[in-house]
Amino acid sequence: MTAPQARGDGPRKKPSAERAARRLGTLARKWSYLISTTAYLPHTPDEIERELAALAGRLFDAVVSDPPDLGAAAAAGGRLVELRCVGGESLRRSLEVLAKGLLREPELRGVDGLAERVVLVLGALSSGYGEMLREDIEKRQEGLSRALLNVEQETRQKQIITRAQFEEVFAGSASGVALTELDGRVLRANAALAKTLNRTPAEIAAMTLFDLVHPEDVEQLRESYHELVAGRLHRLRAGRRLVGKDGEPMWATFAASVIRDAAGTPRQLLTIVDDDTEVSLLQRRLSHQALHDVLTGLPNRQFFGTRLETLLRDADPARGVTLFHLDLDGFSQINGGLGQELGDRVLRGVAAKLKTVFEAEKALVARLGGDEFGVLVQNTADTPGVVTLVRRITRELAEPEYVDGQRGVAVSAGIGVVHRPPRDITPAELLRASDLTLRRAQRTGHQWGLFDRELDRRDRHDFGLAASMAGAWENGEVEVGFRALVSATGGALEGVEARLRWAHPAEGVLSHETCVRLAAETGLALPLGTWLLRTAAERLAASGIGVPLVVELTAQQAADPELVGEIRGVLGDTGLAPDRLRPGFPAPALTATASTGEIGDAADNLKVLAEIGVRAEIHGFGDVTRLAEFPVHAVRIAANLVARREHPLVTGTLSALIDAAHAAGASVSVAGVASAEQAVWWQDRGADLLSGPAFPELPGGLPYC
Repeated sequence: MTAPQARGDGPRKKPSAERAARRLGTLARKWSYLISTTAYLPHTPDEIERELAALAGRLFDAVVSDPPDLGAAAAAGGRLVELRCVGGESLRRSLEVLAKGLLREPELRGVDGLAERVVLVLGALSSGYGEMLREDIEKRQEGLSRALLNVEQETRQKQIITRAQFEEVFAGSASGVALTELDGRVLRANAALAKTLNRTPAEIAAMTLFDLVHPEDVEQLRESYHELVAGRLHRLRAGRRLVGKDGEPMWATFAASVIRDAAGTPRQLLTIVDDDTEVSLLQRRLSHQALHDVLTGLPNRQFFGTRLETLLRDADPARGVTLFHLDLDGFSQINGGLGQELGDRVLRGVAAKLKTVFEAEKALVARLGGDEFGVLVQNTADTPGVVTLVRRITRELAEPEYVDGQRGVAVSAGIGVVHRPPRDITPAELLRASDLTLRRAQRTGHQWGLFDRELDRRDRHDFGLAASMAGAWENGEVEVGFRALVSATGGALEGVEARLRWAHPAEGVLSHETCVRLAAETGLALPLGTWLLRTAAERLAASGIGVPLVVELTAQQAADPELVGEIRGVLGDTGLAPDRLRPGFPAPALTATASTGEIGDAADNLKVLAEIGVRAEIHGFGDVTRLAEFPVHAVRIAANLVARREHPLVTGTLSALIDAAHAAGASVSVAGVASAEQAVWWQDRGADLLSGPAFPELPGGLPYC
């Protein structure tokens, strides 16, 4: 066969795969599409197309070569197998698309004997494809044979290991084990079962499993095994009585399962027997411990809550029940002062006293946790009234308990009482109601409180708001607003006060006072107060208004060791002069300091701030002695005095307070001024600065609150 010559009058360039690259790429794309429909290819379409483009180029070169490069064509066929193009139609589709593509390729038109060359090349391709496919199949068959052999060897090894494991467990198990026929005839029994029954394994092997069971339990056990064999039970676990050689019954737990052959047919039964005689005693002991307080021996909260539902249901419908929820007052001081051991004795004494108080009643006394106790009384016709029982509790607890033989310790307790709750109330709701009643009594300074549905509804509402406040703050619902501080005489703007407002989506706008109260109940008072201080200072600085900023501190802020550093940081970051920031210290935060004569954190903070030029104020002012103790330049009249300003006794007191403040060099401000008439009233009494709804206008675009 001669080398390919170009047709025409002059010499023609040798066909080149590079010049045919674009058309070969189109051929590879079509080839990729067609072959992908014939087999699963573990490659991406782009990868297949690149591989086939390379093969198309090699086949082009094989056709052009003189003689045709059949080895390269065969290698291309082998590569197709390596690419897993091994579907039933993969080779036929490949030959079709390649034959058409190569015969129609313009670069090959001048090649002599093109059709013959293409046939030879594609034949070599087919041959290489077939040879590689045969080798691939042989390798896979060989691998499969080795895998099957390995599986068979592993299976035999596992059978040997499993058998050895079974024998080890059977012989060494502390539980009794019996292998029986389906009808209960014992085939084998281990030493543990023989020991439990006080028989030898040989004696047991001559019996049926049902011969070892108490006669009253035989039929139940036989029926259970029948259900197990029939497949209606997957596994049997039941408590039954065994009978030993001496005829004494003993409690045991039977755990049985069916042994099936390869076809799934039941062949034998395997039964594990655990002697529960000692376990039952231990379980009862553990159950008691789990449901009772270890220290006092009283039922614990879990047991109390479980019993509540039953006692509510069984109570006299006409008289119901009464729940007393107690919280010892100052128990942490007892623990801290006398030590935990003596504190534990006090708790045991309280438990004994409560049992004494209610010994004549149908009552359940429990320790709910820490220093809290609960008493549920099932009321009868002879049950004393709530007030009588509360007095008995208080009187009994007030009796000194000589916990160490020398020191007599008496305690008191706050008590929340829920009298005759609805019978359908859940235990959780009842305990929640008693807890809210107790906390309300403690909050208002009362020794005890009786459940009030309306107050309970209000408390739950407030607690719900408090719980959601952190999320509201994070979501931007809690905002910073301002109120004007104006001169009582001329009405000029003398300062602004920063305040909080909560734009609640359901409740509307909640006031600053409400925000502060809710924050105090959830531990947000300090971080929220710090945020208010910084945010207000930043906004005032940005507004360009050159007046002082008053920020009322919470008690936690006033005593915060980081307060001075925080204020220094705010002044530095905002550029405010120290005398323009006026933190308001709540008077109660300074009261403890005055009573003890010691410098507390709040007083220390106030004095340090004065040294760096920050002019602090006392808010809630009502005691002139504060002016002699602390370096303040301004005071704010206490809100309770403002609310009662027109009472004859209060009016005179206010005038004296204002005069004393002026004598000490301090200005006097009044918050909550709601009308022009009130403003005139305070002006007449000598107040210097006023704020409130009567002065809603603010400069600089500051938001009113």
